Amino acid sequence: MPRYALKVEYHGAPFSGWQRQADAPSVQGAIEAALARLEPGAHTIAAAGRTDAGVHARGQVAQADLAREWDPFRLSEALNFHLKPHPVAITACARAPDDWHARFSAIERRYLYRILCRRAPPVLEGGQVWRVSRPLDPAAMRAGAAHLIGRHDFTTFRSSICQADSPVRTLDALDVEEVETPAGPEIRLHVRARSFLHNQVRSFAGTLERVGAGAWAPDDVAAALAARDRAACGPVAPPGGLTLAHVGYPADPFTTE
Repeated sequence: MPRYALKVEYHGAPFSGWQRQADAPSVQGAIEAALARLEPGAHTIAAAGRTDAGVHARGQVAQADLAREWDPFRLSEALNFHLKPHPVAITACARAPDDWHARFSAIERRYLYRILCRRAPPVLEGGQVWRVSRPLDPAAMRAGAAHLIGRHDFTTFRSSICQADSPVRTLDALDVEEVETPAGPEIRLHVRARSFLHNQVRSFAGTLERVGAGAWAPDDVAAALAARDRAACGPVAPPGGLTLAHVGYPADPFTTE
């Protein structure tokens, strides 16, 4: 069966998350239903990351095994037609090697977390940012984030229901960017690692917001990390500000020669 790599963009608000569920809408379920319109029967796709309810993606990557050969462009066009009106789009499609896997072949994942600093509720940016009503200090947030870089036991920063075998992960980057936008000042967290724990990025965001607001000192982040105790974490930031931005592979399956 030919295997296809799909680059997927979606707005997470209407969904219970990526993973298919029997009684709730999911991104996986929407794509599998679209595939069934093209090739009747049951379809099971796999993704690079299982995003939670309300989390968005610009660079999610999934794989689909189909019964016949498709021109990748025509496949993406057909899927986008059948995905309507869901807020899901296939932005790239490519024939993949039979041994390529969307999840297990990935060597990095990049997430973006957006914090909008203004008192007024976001209208045009609604559902895509975490709005906080006070200014944040990006320099303090950078100092706090520096404690998280490297290989650590991230027990403090993972969900109590995380199913990973180990809390040890290597965080390659956690960059704090200050951006002036038409909506107001934004703090953007750019986070990169090979893999993440459940709620890890949102836990980082909520903790660093406390640092930016002056409620925590930057060194308090180091103390929270060393505690290896979920109770030492700051608040978990809401899902709407989080986007899966990019998934990296040794060879980009979407690169055309």
